[in-house]
Amino acid sequence: MDICKIHENASKCSVNTMECFMVLSTQAQKISIAMLCGLFGTLCIFENSLVLYLIFSSPRTRRKPSYLFISSLALADILASIIFVCSFVNFHVFNETDFSKETFLLQLGGVNTSFSASLSSLLLTALDRYISISRPSKYKLLMTGKRAWIALGVVWVTCTTIASLPLLGWNCCTLDSTCSELFPFVDDNYLSSWICFTMVLLGCIVYAYAHVLWRAHQHVAYMEKHQVQVGKQNTRMRMDVMLAKTLVMVLTVLVLCWSPVLVLMIYSIFARLSNRLRKVFAFCSTLCLLNSMVNPIIYALRSKELYSSLRMVFSRFRRQLKASEESPEAESTHKSSMIEA
Repeated sequence: MDICKIHENASKCSVNTMECFMVLSTQAQKISIAMLCGLFGTLCIFENSLVLYLIFSSPRTRRKPSYLFISSLALADILASIIFVCSFVNFHVFNETDFSKETFLLQLGGVNTSFSASLSSLLLTALDRYISISRPSKYKLLMTGKRAWIALGVVWVTCTTIASLPLLGWNCCTLDSTCSELFPFVDDNYLSSWICFTMVLLGCIVYAYAHVLWRAHQHVAYMEKHQVQVGKQNTRMRMDVMLAKTLVMVLTVLVLCWSPVLVLMIYSIFARLSNRLRKVFAFCSTLCLLNSMVNPIIYALRSKELYSSLRMVFSRFRRQLKASEESPEAESTHKSSMIEA
């Protein structure tokens, strides 16, 4: 398929125009995309649902701002997986075009909201660690549960508003402006603004974690130099440092998974994309699902509280399974004794 040349007229806003963005030309490519989306999406939903259950089933973790932000991240990843997989597979694999421009922009807004909320939740978690490390004595006063819920509310409303702008009128059809080569009906200026918004979020997260790691390094160096005995305050500091390192791993995965997509988005603004690059973009988009799938694995391996809760859940499940296996044997033994009597 050649690059679709959209003329400067009303045809760029017709539903038929969406066929130009269906870049997967072979059955092997469609099957590959379907398998990747199915695998990553299913694992992502299962893992993040498990994280939410572990957090909210424990009164201790569900009251902590740190885990409220992590639960927001897990919720955003679940929504992103569901909306992204359904819309992406329908569009690129089944080539569905029997929906309106508004329906497509609504689906795109759902994906945009979920991934933006995921990134913003990671920023709140970074700020939480920043305050915990830089001002440990005032952490509980500054980071309360009420403030955490307010921050999450502001984040989700902001992300929803930004993602809804194309549906509300900021699209190349309404403005009769230049359309994006990667997304139907999306204005190039809106795409540029969204990229800038994402880069600002990433920059703030990197700065916060750089400060956290610098303070953690200072703390470890101080303890080694003065041979400080580890008390309650130092134990808390070590827990904060461990969680910070965990979230740095999450950030690293996030950057590695999102960098190819962001680079191609930026390139599409300044130059025309070949059909091969647009196919690369389609496959790179599945890396966003991979990121959402890896996050809860890192939590389970690095967070002692969540790992402990997970072990308790498995232990409870094994006891219930063992009891269910033993109950038929006990019942048959009881019947046999009654017959003998």
